[in-house]
Amino acid sequence: MRNSRFVALILLLTAMGLLASGLIANAQLKTKLTPEVRAQAMRKLSSWVVEKSANGEEVEFLVLLGEQADLGRAEQLATKEEKGQYVVDTLRAKAAASQTELVNWLQERKVEYRPFYIVNAILVKASREVALELAARQDVLRIVGNPVLHAIDPVNLTEEEKTSRSKSLASQESVETGVSAIRAPEVWASGFTGQGIVIGGMDTGIEWSHPALVKQYRGWENGSVNHDYNWHDSVRGDATGLGGPCGADTKAPCDDDNHGTHTLGTALGNDGGLNQIGVAPGAKFIGCRNMDRGNGTPARYLECFEFMLAPYPMGGSFLQGDPKKAPDVTVNSWTCPPSEGCDPNTLQAAVEAQRAAGIMTVVAAGNTGGQGCGSVIHPPAIYDASYSVGAYSAFSGTLASFSARGPVTVDGSNRIKPDITAPGVSVRSSLRNGGYGFLSGTSMAAPHVAGAVALLWSARPELRGQIQLTENILNEAAVRVIATDCGTSEIPNNSFGFGRLDIKAAVDLAQTTLSSTEQSFGILGGIGRLEVRALPNVTWRAVSNDSWISLMTSNTGTGTGLLMFIVSANLGARERKGTLTVAGRTVTITQPGAAVPYAVSGRVANNAGEPQSRVLLTFSRVSGVGEVPEAVFSDDDGNWSQTGFEPGTTYRVSASKSRQSFTPASLDFSGASASLNFTVVGRRIAIGIGQQ
Repeated sequence: MRNSRFVALILLLTAMGLLASGLIANAQLKTKLTPEVRAQAMRKLSSWVVEKSANGEEVEFLVLLGEQADLGRAEQLATKEEKGQYVVDTLRAKAAASQTELVNWLQERKVEYRPFYIVNAILVKASREVALELAARQDVLRIVGNPVLHAIDPVNLTEEEKTSRSKSLASQESVETGVSAIRAPEVWASGFTGQGIVIGGMDTGIEWSHPALVKQYRGWENGSVNHDYNWHDSVRGDATGLGGPCGADTKAPCDDDNHGTHTLGTALGNDGGLNQIGVAPGAKFIGCRNMDRGNGTPARYLECFEFMLAPYPMGGSFLQGDPKKAPDVTVNSWTCPPSEGCDPNTLQAAVEAQRAAGIMTVVAAGNTGGQGCGSVIHPPAIYDASYSVGAYSAFSGTLASFSARGPVTVDGSNRIKPDITAPGVSVRSSLRNGGYGFLSGTSMAAPHVAGAVALLWSARPELRGQIQLTENILNEAAVRVIATDCGTSEIPNNSFGFGRLDIKAAVDLAQTTLSSTEQSFGILGGIGRLEVRALPNVTWRAVSNDSWISLMTSNTGTGTGLLMFIVSANLGARERKGTLTVAGRTVTITQPGAAVPYAVSGRVANNAGEPQSRVLLTFSRVSGVGEVPEAVFSDDDGNWSQTGFEPGTTYRVSASKSRQSFTPASLDFSGASASLNFTVVGRRIAIGIGQQ
């Protein structure tokens, strides 16, 4: 099988120690390209690759293959474990089937490479001539750069925001201000602290032994530590000075910048005393270092995404990855700036793979708010599959001056971002060497949301791995903030998204149930009813996502209530599906395509063939969803007819008249007919019981 050949190839490379150093050693073999083929190949090269390879230098670039795995079936699987295994198996099979020939090509030319499967791509280090030869291949879609990027946006605070730190110091609360602002302690009081949930941190690293983090590290148990499946370092030791104070290829979690330790502290840190810095102190964490002192590359990001999808042992291969050990949510407080050579689409498939696997990808929106509207410009925050987080001040409730705002224009989507906002101004959390300190940024806001997801899933385990439903609940429960700038004036908007994070409201809203989540209507439409069962003080909202579904009652309610809506007639030829979002849940409305309603008719007579008038013909539905027409009477000639019956539905007609019986008692039909006839068989005689 092609899959086994691919696996054998990678295992061989691993055994030789080649994958461990990142890329495989280099030489080149040239192939002559015609001018026409060369011109076509050049169009597949990103501008960064063209620029950096202009003088014959060897550069690192990603070869993106045209074949990408279809992960659509994952949505139909019930559990996170099933989703994760399916996604990993599907991605690996696609890589095995499509990369083998290209890997052989690279080996023949002794070109340095490193394969990925989370995105069907291969990292290559070579000259432009090799890049052009690769681009000339039919199986290669595009070649994009692997630049070193400034992955953490600088933050410039206003004078008002600078006073937040002094306010926080003055309060001297053991629970940090941002943690209280999102109402996490109220969820703790109900017994839910994130237990059973794992958060994956992809950042500058982690000081795992920090007093506020050590008990939360998944690798720490009963006084001993095991880093297998719990830590990976994508910073390779193949360049002088790489790795900073941690070095490269670290065998234990290490942080060379403070940033990663700070973000994970906000997600789940707690020292059991006065430093209750995290949102979900009962959760566990694993980590992957994807930056060298704040500098990342697309390949490092992909390597960490791949580790989080299916963690593997220290010194092992990604082929040993186990999706059952994957985290439930990842926090991503870093960027991949296109202005520095990051292709906007390089990481998209990796984020979508995490989502398909039931892993919620929480992403900082970016600190480029000073650029105004349209400043959500960096992957992965721009992607629809990312849950992007803006920042507000927990002290004033106002949007942080640095918080990036939508819409997203870099990919032409014009989508609204961020999705939600959380505290990100002067956030106190853990730092290296067992310390604590303040940092500001959407980097600090994102882990509040990651921790909130852990609280929600520990409180409502049935939501684990259900990404869209989880997002809906967080969005619906958010404190709404109207912002009229950046082209939006309602909810969501391009400043606050759906609003300010409120995890207590989300946990309460998550307990809401609906009488049904699927309803079917006939082509003529009709009135729908839905019972919403919510806690007494919980306010829920209903939104129609399609113009042909209209709400009849108020779009908001508190506690248990009845929602009524109208489905209009379907005049199109095809079946259509629409949705309502009610209390964060999706209600699917199905309606068949328009087919001309048909008519039926018949005659009522006695055994002698004499007509019977004023006989009532009533209709009912045996199966299907078509509308039921009104009853009719037979005329003086015994004839009757009715129209408005819908194809695809089986109906029943019954005849009745006082003190008479008929044969047959009823007739079923599912199409036009002119012979639905009834015969009077006698009078019904009521026999009374006399008095004694």
